Amino acid sequence: MQESSVYRSIQEESQKQEKRAIALNFLRDGLSVEAVARGTGLSVEEVQQLQQQISESV
Repeated sequence: MQESSVYRSIQEESQKQEKRAIALNFLRDGLSVEAVARGTGLSVEEVQQLQQQISESV
């Protein structure tokens, strides 16, 4: 059975949210933005935005 485009879209968004959660944990543990980007597959810009969120919440 072929996956619907809606299902694929939901699945991709879920995977991206999981990557963001992992990235946040890595950043809180003190890893560099570049290392987090390499490890999660997120862009450096996305990781920098997450780092900024952490800084603003403190």
